[in-house]
Amino acid sequence: MKSAGYETVFLSQLAQTTSLKGKKVLITFDDVTVNQLEFAVPLLEKYGMKAQFFVPFAYLGKSDAWNYGGEDRGEPIMTAEQLRQLNPKVIELAHHSYEHQHFAKMDEAAIASDFNAAFEVIEKENLKVFPAIAYPYGNYPKKNPEKQRFFAQIAALGMQYGLRIGNKVSRFPFTQPFEIKRIDIKGEDTLWKFKWKLRFGKVF
Repeated sequence: MKSAGYETVFLSQLAQTTSLKGKKVLITFDDVTVNQLEFAVPLLEKYGMKAQFFVPFAYLGKSDAWNYGGEDRGEPIMTAEQLRQLNPKVIELAHHSYEHQHFAKMDEAAIASDFNAAFEVIEKENLKVFPAIAYPYGNYPKKNPEKQRFFAQIAALGMQYGLRIGNKVSRFPFTQPFEIKRIDIKGEDTLWKFKWKLRFGKVF
């Protein structure tokens, strides 16, 4: 990406402009697992790139228990202290909910409670977090009127962007700021697949 002339951006930068020049890309990581700190951050620093880290606030210092039926095992999650120590020129934090649940299965009260719990952690731990959310599992209400109610609710809670799973390239400025599509890059992808996805969003 670096040699191909791509420049990375934060969501906070996108929120301050209406147009972009050149080849811009937003790199995102979900869950703030410790291995992202060990492997991704050094590479980002080496190549002078930025990334957005989406935080599941209930699990700081624990593990990705949502993948194991609630059992505290699996990939370790960074602590609040580790998040505070990240270089803000390299990593910008954003929301990945509080308890990593399916928003489409939650009512408005439960959604509000989840966000408010996240806000409490942010304040308590003195974290700088941009008001955008990557939906856990890419899940949110897909049909109206539930979808529009959900978008209105998270906007009222202060969110500026919502990121889903889409495997298509989302062009800026975004026509649907709460349905920003992301390209899913997998560890087993070949370099050819990575280059193709970067350009077209998915392998046909």
